[in-house]
Amino acid sequence: MSTESNTTTSQPRSAEIFERAKHVMPGGVSRNTVLRKPYPPYAAYGEGCRLIDLDGISRIDFSNNMASLIHGHAFPPIVEAVTEQIKRGTAFMMATECEVIHAEHMCSRSPGFQKVRFMNSGTEAVMVSIKASRAFTGRPMIAKVEGAYHGGYDYAEVSQAPKPETWGSVDHPNSVPLAHGTPESALNDVLILPFNDIERALAILNEHAEEIAGVLLDPMPHRVGLNPVEPEFLKAIREWTTSNGALLLFDEVITFRSTYGGLQMHYGVEGDLTAMGKMVGGGFPIGAIAGRSDVMDVMNPSSEQYLLPHSGTFSANPMSMVAGYTAMKHFDEAAVEHVNNLATRARAGIEEAAERTGARACVTGAGSILRVHMKEKQPRNFREAFLSPEENARLKTMLDHLFDAGFVMINTCSAMMSTPMTETEIDALVAACGEGFEKIARMP
Repeated sequence: MSTESNTTTSQPRSAEIFERAKHVMPGGVSRNTVLRKPYPPYAAYGEGCRLIDLDGISRIDFSNNMASLIHGHAFPPIVEAVTEQIKRGTAFMMATECEVIHAEHMCSRSPGFQKVRFMNSGTEAVMVSIKASRAFTGRPMIAKVEGAYHGGYDYAEVSQAPKPETWGSVDHPNSVPLAHGTPESALNDVLILPFNDIERALAILNEHAEEIAGVLLDPMPHRVGLNPVEPEFLKAIREWTTSNGALLLFDEVITFRSTYGGLQMHYGVEGDLTAMGKMVGGGFPIGAIAGRSDVMDVMNPSSEQYLLPHSGTFSANPMSMVAGYTAMKHFDEAAVEHVNNLATRARAGIEEAAERTGARACVTGAGSILRVHMKEKQPRNFREAFLSPEENARLKTMLDHLFDAGFVMINTCSAMMSTPMTETEIDALVAACGEGFEKIARMP
């Protein structure tokens, strides 16, 4: 591990590589989330909860590759498992026993997981969930929460990032495209619901009750404000889908880490289908959907209900299966409690620092996740979480401060705990946030 101090001095190696990258990749990257000005740092290696860049600077990694590394970097059991597997091969035009082992384990974690199928990303898992709901119900439309991120599928990304000038009435939020050129037909088949607003959400659903295949719901949507769904709202959506022949589609790509069997277990509510990804691959690309046998059987060629052909060259590849099973096997009840306790400590400490400094900030989250808002009150929905120009400036100040102080955060100022972390890392983050709040308190 590097012992060099974290400073704001130049990083010539990263700058040099970024100049090369801009000639061969749009924007110089393959995912915009890694960009920083004037150039992004380039990773050299990870070690536990630390990430070391090519210029030797070590930072505590609270991003964990966008929540995909529940055990941090280079977790020894995963390293050992994938090293053994790579000697035997990385992908085959045959099924593997490790696929079955991982599926058995995932089904054992939740009573609602009767069957599971693997794919290659969270985006693909959500996409297949939507297509399966359409196949099972024979209906075209889906409903989703305003501002919720569900990956890059046309239908799933509708109203992912609406703005005040485009989002329309709160009673009937507009279906706003994310990407230029999104077909109007895709927009017309997606209903947008206000989060945690039972009366308005049910009114919108009732207008199209016989056309809705499924309601897609992240139980703690990150972009919406990272506040857990209110139990009454979830109960109302579950009852509406059951009564109207639609499916409840959970997106637990991020939130599955919240309890042993996902955040839905906390509420005692089972989805008809649940999309997963990120940490269930142990640091390798993965997606998965799990749920009711009769719904899952729309992908079963031997079933009378076979309505959705599904395959993929790297689906259930042995590298992701071995790494994912190892990661999940070690994410037992004790590990869940450990990371959740760390996050509880962090949220309390950051809240206290915000109040002490008068920084006009608050914290949301649950389980092992938190998000710092440049707002005095916790937002309940996307419109309340939307940043004003002044709030956005304060957020950028905090993110730059934390990065220079040696912390890698998700760019909404969100943090994900990992099992190698201890109270030492948490207290360091709290202290750094306090210093950042002192800067912010002096801003307009």
